[in-house]
Amino acid sequence: MQGPDHRDKGSETGSIGSYDGGFEQISHVPATPERIAQHRQLNDEFERAGPSKHWSLTNFDIGRPLGKGHFGKVYLARVKSTTDPFILVLKCLSKDEVITKEVQTQVRREIEVMQQLRHPNIIRLYGWFHDSTRIFLMLELAGRGELFKQLAKKGRFSERRSSQYIRQVASGLAYLHSNQIIHRDIKPENLLLGMNGEIKIGDFGWSVYSPEENSQRTLAGTLSYVSPEMVLGQPYGKAVDIWALGVLAYELTCGAEPFGADTTSGPRLVHQRICRCDLVFPSFLSTEAREFIQSLLRLRPEERLSLGQVEHQPWIMNHL
Repeated sequence: MQGPDHRDKGSETGSIGSYDGGFEQISHVPATPERIAQHRQLNDEFERAGPSKHWSLTNFDIGRPLGKGHFGKVYLARVKSTTDPFILVLKCLSKDEVITKEVQTQVRREIEVMQQLRHPNIIRLYGWFHDSTRIFLMLELAGRGELFKQLAKKGRFSERRSSQYIRQVASGLAYLHSNQIIHRDIKPENLLLGMNGEIKIGDFGWSVYSPEENSQRTLAGTLSYVSPEMVLGQPYGKAVDIWALGVLAYELTCGAEPFGADTTSGPRLVHQRICRCDLVFPSFLSTEAREFIQSLLRLRPEERLSLGQVEHQPWIMNHL
């Protein structure tokens, strides 16, 4: 795969801040025979996924940290170039942590899925490379950061703003589904905002290629966003993303998860509320918003609003 094209929309030049040496601070597990064998197997698997040739950490000026994930660090970076410097995001994963947490499949799947995606509402993976201890993903910069942080700051969004976000997420999901990919973890933390405020779907660690409908059984994603069929252990398909879109629409407009429970109740009560579709709407929510959310949060997957119909719904069209 080729590296970033400097003509890509979203590339920009400017200050990237100061590097704190974080990539070098990743801890390593002692090189026992077992760990060496695990590294060798990991390297063989990831080589088959097709790393970007001729790229290494020396090709970048590393800037400020953007955050820390479950098993990696994320930094602003600039491709070294005398003609047209290009700013992107470098996500660094420790191979030892990937092995220890047994997420080899998730990381490889994220790479394999993202390499083929080209859509304005999906984060672009420009390429990836690895060395003896780390895996680096070269990702599109979403200049305004996580949607979750803005939601936490605001509490909830206006219906106009929420509907615009939902329309864009639906567009990205429709593209994924047309390529037989189920995301399986749509939530505010996995949605980013571009420089113009547009939605960018990210984090494909739970995504799966699923050309046959209702062929999945793995419980995946985030507790409060999972669908009834997933909770019940039934075979499921792309409609789980439509359910998650409904949960997202509720959270953006109401400022809370529709099936949340207090910390003492545990996941059982959440699952019970999901399987009953136990929805309670606040009084300030419009009728159009309620009807839209209810059209997505249907217990039977086949009754949920299709993604192609989303943009034609009154709640969406009223806020274009």
